[in-house]
Amino acid sequence: MALKCGIVGLPNVGKSTLFNCLSNAKAQSANFPFCTIEPNVGIITVPDPRLQKLAELVNPQNVIPTTVEIVDIAGLVKGASQGEGLGNKFLGNIRETDAILHVLRCFDDGNVVHVDGSVDPIRDKEVIDMELQLKDLETLQARATKIKKAARTGDKDAAKSLGFYEKIITALEAGHSARSVELEESEVGLLKELQLITAKPVMYVCNVDEASVISGNAYVENVQEIAAAEGASLMIIGAAIEADIAELDDPEERSMFLEDMGLKEAGVAQLIRKAYELLNLQTYFTAGEKEVRAWTYRRGYKAPQAAGVIHTDFQKGFIRAEVIAYEDYITYGSEAAVKEAGKLGVEGKEYLVKDGDIMHFRFNV
Repeated sequence: MALKCGIVGLPNVGKSTLFNCLSNAKAQSANFPFCTIEPNVGIITVPDPRLQKLAELVNPQNVIPTTVEIVDIAGLVKGASQGEGLGNKFLGNIRETDAILHVLRCFDDGNVVHVDGSVDPIRDKEVIDMELQLKDLETLQARATKIKKAARTGDKDAAKSLGFYEKIITALEAGHSARSVELEESEVGLLKELQLITAKPVMYVCNVDEASVISGNAYVENVQEIAAAEGASLMIIGAAIEADIAELDDPEERSMFLEDMGLKEAGVAQLIRKAYELLNLQTYFTAGEKEVRAWTYRRGYKAPQAAGVIHTDFQKGFIRAEVIAYEDYITYGSEAAVKEAGKLGVEGKEYLVKDGDIMHFRFNV
């Protein structure tokens, strides 16, 4: 399931440092704008302690986690929507992603140059928002111009589309992103078709200094207010600290470092899981002697769709799914014990898959 999150932000906010911590791909990180010329792509393993617990019980030959794709997109600047910097190319890269991780600088450091000369995450957010909104406005105005003639001659579909375009255009002109517009049920599909940048779900990632990594700071508080008003998620992370953690290969050293910092786990682990959730993804498992594996599916999938994640033949010839709740598998310790306890469910085509389900599909093609 090739869904991906794009990391965006102004130059020198810590995007590439964060990306380096997330992935083995080594994006160049330097104290000057445009150090990332091409988008760097990393296939990131999603940390999931449930997978390891299942593997301990089953003792399989292989353990295969699920992944999420992260794209580090070069720093945008004011005027990007008109092609400033390397704007048009970067905006095109964002359009190809499914969700946005918007990194905001929430720390003071005279040694790290800010492209606008001072630290102000709200201003930085507004700069990026405006550039993305202007690009979407350009897209919609072009579409509206194309169908106006048809709408005026009585084409009902064209008139409906035009009315919808104008609704979104009004919001964008007022400085609001497309995701903030209240939609009627019939308009949800229309918005998806447009593939607007500002319609994508967003999470604000506040990059802080060491002293603020636990409880944040005044900069973060300002961002929290805006994120809450937008209904957007937010995360606090110290990219510099994460870079130090990433350098520690020894698990004990890493654990001691985290303990000294007052952290239960590395921030990147939380960020990856939150990115996975932002993409509206969940996980089910298959468990057998050959492998214990995590599979990614979209929230809301029914059993045949989930089966199709493994192979399209599983979906086409779906007969039934044998399902064990994760908690039951852990409680009873094996598939045989679960069956004996009467906790294995046999589900049909309408079964709504739950996060953490252990599944076995019966099919016939």
